[in-house]
Amino acid sequence: MKNALFQTIQLGKLTLKNRIVMPPMTRSRASQPGNVANQMMAEYYAQRASAGLIIAEGTQISPMGQGYAWTPGIYSSAQIAGWKKVTDAVHAKGGTIFAQLWHVGRVTHPDNIGGMQPISSSAMKAENVKVFIDNGTDEAGFVDVVEPREMTKTDIKHVVAEYRQAALNAIEAGFDGIELHAANGYLINQFIDSEANNRTDEYGGCIENRLRFMSEVIAAMADAIGADRIGVRLAPFTSLNGTVDATPVASYTSAAAVLNNHKVAYIHIAEVDWDDAPETPVAFKLSVRAVYHGVIIYAGRYNDEKGAKAIKSGVMDMVGFGRPFIANPDLPNRIKNNYPLATHNPDTLFGGAEAGLIDYPEYTAS
Repeated sequence: MKNALFQTIQLGKLTLKNRIVMPPMTRSRASQPGNVANQMMAEYYAQRASAGLIIAEGTQISPMGQGYAWTPGIYSSAQIAGWKKVTDAVHAKGGTIFAQLWHVGRVTHPDNIGGMQPISSSAMKAENVKVFIDNGTDEAGFVDVVEPREMTKTDIKHVVAEYRQAALNAIEAGFDGIELHAANGYLINQFIDSEANNRTDEYGGCIENRLRFMSEVIAAMADAIGADRIGVRLAPFTSLNGTVDATPVASYTSAAAVLNNHKVAYIHIAEVDWDDAPETPVAFKLSVRAVYHGVIIYAGRYNDEKGAKAIKSGVMDMVGFGRPFIANPDLPNRIKNNYPLATHNPDTLFGGAEAGLIDYPEYTAS
């Protein structure tokens, strides 16, 4: 059964060595000032290069796209050079790495975006959502988000162009491809989900309209770097950051069909993963498989057995293991050999330095 995880797979023009994905996880350790990826991050990702695919942490496409303190960007020449250190280190270990391109929309605070008012699909504040800002200490200060302003048509065109440039920047930085972050309540998701979008123009109302912004972003990026180097992350059933859809099965089956038309390389679906969360309906997984013909990745509460079984069932092609990769840099080897898994320290997930990032050892049989 476990062998299903260790088969090669074609992703666009790339041949991946296994079906184990390291999904994007924010770690908030970019160098300041400038939010620049650094040598410490290069070591972190290189340690985990045995994954079939690494999707690097969410990376803002512009200063306005930043939601939290100390997250990396990919819009300045220094940021591109910083990420080049990361991609070179991963490639030297035989790994494959995509950049996750991120605009948070309303999930931010003016302190993180140069005093500006955040932008979103609509002038609706995300309720009960906090973000962290740099409060001048090593500890992140948590603050409530504020009400955004509704994006104009000019804003939409401008952000589409920023995504296109960020995709070009990612390829310049040596990434093998990019993942569009359209999940977890951030900007693209704020257009898709009905309860976060009350627009009355061609970007609001019916699901076809609510998917228009995502579709325009993908078209622009595909024109720049090719659809075969693009993946898209979706989160149909989560309510993260206050973003909810009234008809998620219908909406996200439609989203998968749009992505199939664009011929993107993969869809990456984030499942709800808190302890007593409901399972993603099998009927939904089958409907996505029916309308989308590329590689499908799921990430959530998977262990090796559950992931391998899902791949064998045909509803997905690759499986993401998030938190296990934090404390187990050699996760594929541990899975293959039934070695025990280490557990991560939750206190060192965000911010700080090497501790909790690059000091987790590989397993050595005593």
